Amino acid sequence: MSAKPVLVSHELCPYVQRAAIVLHEKGQAFERRDIDLARKPGWFLAVSPLGKTPVLLVGEQAIFESTVICEYLDETLLPALHPADPLQRARHRSWMEFGSAMLNNIAGFYNAADAASLAARAAELRQRFEQLEAALGDGPYFSGSQFSMVDAVFGPVLRYFEVFDRIEDFGWWAGLPRLRDWREALRWRPSVMQAARQDYAERLQAFLLARGSELSRRLAASALAA
Repeated sequence: MSAKPVLVSHELCPYVQRAAIVLHEKGQAFERRDIDLARKPGWFLAVSPLGKTPVLLVGEQAIFESTVICEYLDETLLPALHPADPLQRARHRSWMEFGSAMLNNIAGFYNAADAASLAARAAELRQRFEQLEAALGDGPYFSGSQFSMVDAVFGPVLRYFEVFDRIEDFGWWAGLPRLRDWREALRWRPSVMQAARQDYAERLQAFLLARGSELSRRLAASALAA
Protein backbone atom coordinates (compact mmCIF):
# COMPACT_ATOMS: atom_id res chain seq x y z
CA MET A 1 0.00 0.00 0.00
CA SER A 2 1.90 3.03 -1.26
CA ALA A 3 -0.04 5.88 0.37
CA LYS A 4 -1.10 6.11 4.02
CA PRO A 5 -4.79 5.19 4.06
CA VAL A 6 -7.49 7.15 5.86
CA LEU A 7 -9.99 5.32 8.08
CA VAL A 8 -13.20 7.31 8.27
CA SER A 9 -14.72 6.47 11.62
CA HIS A 10 -17.23 7.12 14.36
CA GLU A 11 -16.05 7.11 17.96
CA LEU A 12 -18.12 4.16 19.24
CA CYS A 13 -18.60 2.08 16.09
CA PRO A 14 -17.43 -1.53 16.65
CA TYR A 15 -17.06 -2.04 12.90
CA VAL A 16 -14.58 0.83 12.79
CA GLN A 17 -12.66 -0.74 15.67
CA ARG A 18 -12.52 -4.00 13.72
CA ALA A 19 -10.86 -2.31 10.76
CA ALA A 20 -8.50 -0.36 13.03
CA ILE A 21 -7.43 -3.59 14.77
CA VAL A 22 -6.52 -5.17 11.43
CA LEU A 23 -4.57 -2.08 10.37
CA HIS A 24 -2.63 -2.15 13.65
CA GLU A 25 -1.97 -5.89 13.33
CA LYS A 26 -0.58 -5.29 9.85
CA GLY A 27 1.68 -2.51 11.13
CA GLN A 28 0.09 -0.16 8.60
CA ALA A 29 0.24 3.53 9.48
CA PHE A 30 -3.09 5.25 8.87
CA GLU A 31 -4.97 8.45 9.54
CA ARG A 32 -8.21 8.22 11.50
CA ARG A 33 -10.84 10.80 10.62
CA ASP A 34 -13.88 10.89 12.93
CA ILE A 35 -17.22 12.23 11.70
CA ASP A 36 -20.54 13.01 13.37
CA LEU A 37 -23.10 10.60 11.94
CA ALA A 38 -25.91 12.95 13.02
CA ARG A 39 -24.44 15.64 10.73
CA LYS A 40 -22.75 13.77 7.92
CA PRO A 41 -20.50 16.00 5.82
CA GLY A 42 -20.99 16.07 2.08
CA TRP A 43 -17.55 14.62 1.34
CA PHE A 44 -18.41 11.59 3.48
CA LEU A 45 -21.70 10.93 1.69
CA ALA A 46 -19.80 11.12 -1.58
CA VAL A 47 -17.48 8.24 -0.58
CA SER A 48 -19.93 6.18 1.53
CA PRO A 49 -22.95 5.14 -0.57
CA LEU A 50 -24.62 3.62 2.51
CA GLY A 51 -23.83 6.57 4.74
CA LYS A 52 -22.12 4.33 7.32
CA THR A 53 -18.69 3.95 8.86
CA PRO A 54 -16.08 2.64 8.40
CA VAL A 55 -14.78 3.77 5.04
CA LEU A 56 -11.17 3.19 4.04
CA LEU A 57 -9.75 5.78 1.65
CA VAL A 58 -6.83 4.39 -0.33
CA GLY A 59 -5.57 7.10 -2.64
CA GLU A 60 -8.55 8.11 -4.76
CA GLN A 61 -10.47 4.93 -4.02
CA ALA A 62 -13.03 4.41 -1.24
CA ILE A 63 -13.77 0.98 0.25
CA PHE A 64 -16.81 0.61 2.48
CA GLU A 65 -18.22 -2.14 4.75
CA SER A 66 -15.90 -3.44 7.48
CA THR A 67 -15.71 -7.04 6.27
CA VAL A 68 -14.69 -5.93 2.79
CA ILE A 69 -12.09 -3.56 4.25
CA CYS A 70 -10.62 -6.31 6.43
CA GLU A 71 -10.52 -8.79 3.56
CA TYR A 72 -8.78 -6.23 1.34
CA LEU A 73 -6.19 -5.56 4.03
CA ASP A 74 -5.56 -9.28 4.50
CA GLU A 75 -5.08 -9.75 0.77
CA THR A 76 -2.62 -6.88 0.44
CA LEU A 77 -0.66 -6.73 3.70
CA LEU A 78 1.24 -9.19 5.87
CA PRO A 79 0.96 -10.94 8.24
CA ALA A 80 -2.04 -12.94 7.08
CA LEU A 81 -4.83 -13.09 9.65
CA HIS A 82 -6.79 -15.81 7.88
CA PRO A 83 -5.76 -19.50 7.99
CA ALA A 84 -4.09 -20.85 4.85
CA ASP A 85 -6.34 -23.92 4.76
CA PRO A 86 -9.54 -23.14 2.77
CA LEU A 87 -11.82 -25.12 5.10
CA GLN A 88 -10.44 -23.43 8.22
CA ARG A 89 -10.63 -20.07 6.47
CA ALA A 90 -14.31 -20.69 5.72
CA ARG A 91 -14.89 -21.72 9.34
CA HIS A 92 -13.29 -18.49 10.53
CA ARG A 93 -15.46 -16.44 8.20
CA SER A 94 -18.52 -18.19 9.61
CA TRP A 95 -17.56 -17.14 13.15
CA MET A 96 -16.89 -13.62 11.92
CA GLU A 97 -20.52 -13.51 10.79
CA PHE A 98 -21.52 -14.88 14.19
CA GLY A 99 -19.68 -11.96 15.79
CA SER A 100 -21.46 -9.46 13.56
CA ALA A 101 -24.82 -10.99 14.47
CA MET A 102 -23.95 -10.68 18.16
CA LEU A 103 -23.83 -6.92 17.75
CA ASN A 104 -27.57 -7.09 17.02
CA ASN A 105 -28.05 -9.07 20.25
CA ILE A 106 -26.08 -6.42 22.14
CA ALA A 107 -28.19 -3.61 20.68
CA GLY A 108 -31.33 -5.49 21.70
CA PHE A 109 -29.94 -5.75 25.21
CA TYR A 110 -29.09 -2.10 25.75
CA ASN A 111 -32.35 -0.97 24.08
CA ALA A 112 -34.62 -3.31 26.11
CA ALA A 113 -37.57 -1.29 27.40
CA ASP A 114 -38.28 -3.10 30.66
CA ALA A 115 -36.88 -5.62 33.14
CA ALA A 116 -38.47 -8.65 31.49
CA SER A 117 -37.12 -7.70 28.07
CA LEU A 118 -33.68 -7.01 29.52
CA ALA A 119 -33.59 -10.43 31.20
CA ALA A 120 -34.63 -12.11 27.94
CA ARG A 121 -31.95 -10.30 25.96
CA ALA A 122 -29.33 -11.15 28.60
CA ALA A 123 -30.32 -14.82 28.32
CA GLU A 124 -29.88 -14.64 24.54
CA LEU A 125 -26.37 -13.29 25.02
CA ARG A 126 -25.58 -16.04 27.51
CA GLN A 127 -26.64 -18.60 24.89
CA ARG A 128 -24.32 -17.00 22.33
CA PHE A 129 -21.48 -17.17 24.86
CA GLU A 130 -22.11 -20.86 25.45
CA GLN A 131 -21.86 -21.44 21.70
CA LEU A 132 -18.55 -19.58 21.65
CA GLU A 133 -17.25 -21.59 24.61
CA ALA A 134 -17.89 -24.78 22.63
CA ALA A 135 -16.04 -23.41 19.58
CA LEU A 136 -12.94 -22.15 21.38
CA GLY A 137 -9.74 -24.18 21.63
CA ASP A 138 -6.95 -23.95 24.17
CA GLY A 139 -6.27 -20.29 23.42
CA PRO A 140 -5.20 -17.74 24.09
CA TYR A 141 -6.87 -16.71 20.81
CA PHE A 142 -9.70 -18.18 18.77
CA SER A 143 -7.47 -20.52 16.79
CA GLY A 144 -4.70 -20.98 19.34
CA SER A 145 -1.53 -18.94 19.65
CA GLN A 146 -2.03 -16.94 16.43
CA PHE A 147 -4.22 -13.83 16.42
CA SER A 148 -6.75 -14.11 13.60
CA MET A 149 -9.48 -12.14 11.87
CA VAL A 150 -12.03 -13.74 14.22
CA ASP A 151 -10.17 -12.16 17.13
CA ALA A 152 -10.28 -8.79 15.35
CA VAL A 153 -14.05 -9.13 15.08
CA PHE A 154 -14.63 -10.12 18.70
CA GLY A 155 -12.31 -7.58 20.33
CA PRO A 156 -14.89 -4.78 19.87
CA VAL A 157 -17.80 -7.13 20.64
CA LEU A 158 -16.43 -8.14 24.02
CA ARG A 159 -15.36 -4.58 24.85
CA TYR A 160 -19.03 -3.67 25.45
CA PHE A 161 -19.16 -6.00 28.42
CA GLU A 162 -16.45 -4.13 30.30
CA VAL A 163 -19.08 -1.41 30.75
CA PHE A 164 -22.09 -3.71 31.13
CA ASP A 165 -20.36 -5.59 33.95
CA ARG A 166 -19.93 -2.34 35.87
CA ILE A 167 -23.72 -1.97 36.07
CA GLU A 168 -24.50 -5.40 37.53
CA ASP A 169 -23.73 -9.10 37.21
CA PHE A 170 -25.90 -10.48 34.42
CA GLY A 171 -24.60 -14.03 34.83
CA TRP A 172 -22.74 -14.24 31.56
CA TRP A 173 -19.37 -15.68 32.52
CA ALA A 174 -19.95 -18.46 35.06
CA GLY A 175 -18.82 -21.86 33.82
CA LEU A 176 -17.20 -20.48 30.65
CA PRO A 177 -13.45 -20.57 31.39
CA ARG A 178 -12.26 -20.53 27.78
CA LEU A 179 -14.41 -17.54 26.96
CA ARG A 180 -13.19 -15.67 30.04
CA ASP A 181 -9.55 -16.34 29.13
CA TRP A 182 -10.13 -15.34 25.51
CA ARG A 183 -11.83 -12.16 26.62
CA GLU A 184 -8.83 -11.23 28.77
CA ALA A 185 -6.36 -12.03 25.99
CA LEU A 186 -8.26 -9.76 23.60
CA ARG A 187 -8.68 -7.03 26.18
CA TRP A 188 -4.92 -6.62 26.56
CA ARG A 189 -3.93 -7.12 22.92
CA PRO A 190 -2.21 -3.85 21.87
CA SER A 191 -4.14 -3.62 18.59
CA VAL A 192 -7.46 -4.01 20.40
CA MET A 193 -6.52 -1.45 23.04
CA GLN A 194 -5.43 1.07 20.38
CA ALA A 195 -8.58 0.65 18.29
CA ALA A 196 -10.81 2.59 20.71
CA ARG A 197 -10.41 6.03 22.24
CA GLN A 198 -9.04 6.21 25.76
CA ASP A 199 -12.36 7.61 26.97
CA TYR A 200 -14.37 4.89 25.23
CA ALA A 201 -15.97 3.60 28.44
CA GLU A 202 -17.16 7.06 29.48
CA ARG A 203 -18.54 7.77 26.00
CA LEU A 204 -20.32 4.41 25.90
CA GLN A 205 -21.88 5.08 29.30
CA ALA A 206 -23.14 8.45 28.06
CA PHE A 207 -24.59 6.73 24.99
CA LEU A 208 -26.32 4.11 27.16
CA LEU A 209 -27.77 6.71 29.54
CA ALA A 210 -29.33 8.51 26.58
CA ARG A 211 -31.18 5.41 25.37
CA GLY A 212 -34.02 5.74 27.89
CA SER A 213 -34.00 1.96 28.31
CA GLU A 214 -34.09 -0.36 31.30
CA LEU A 215 -30.29 -0.57 31.17
CA SER A 216 -30.15 3.25 31.15
CA ARG A 217 -32.12 3.34 34.38
CA ARG A 218 -29.92 0.70 36.01
CA LEU A 219 -26.78 2.51 34.91
CA ALA A 220 -28.08 5.74 36.43
CA ALA A 221 -28.94 3.93 39.67
CA SER A 222 -25.51 2.29 39.86
CA ALA A 223 -23.81 5.66 39.32
CA LEU A 224 -25.80 7.19 42.19
CA ALA A 225 -24.92 4.27 44.46
CA ALA A 226 -21.20 4.48 43.69
